[in-house]
Amino acid sequence: MKIYISGPITGIPDGNRRAFSMASMQLDIAGHESVSPHNNGLPADASWQEHMRADIRILMDCEGMALLPGWRQSKGAQIERDLALSVGIVVKPLEEWLP
Repeated sequence: MKIYISGPITGIPDGNRRAFSMASMQLDIAGHESVSPHNNGLPADASWQEHMRADIRILMDCEGMALLPGWRQSKGAQIERDLALSVGIVVKPLEEWLP
């Protein structure tokens, strides 16, 4: 299953890349195809709005969403989760996608 990873980025050192990278590796090992917003094709210094628009485009191609710890404190992750649920994308915490 193609799974988008959602979690806090803004305000976290290095954009929380380590957590996203670890989640991507775990999902891939579990047999899923992981999709990270860090790979949305934009430079890191693009605006938050530009990143959200790009992230939503790649999210819409996915069948599932894995939520990272701290997603509730992230405005972007909350928006992504709400949108995913509204269009029928399966949303679960990361751990629930893993064996």
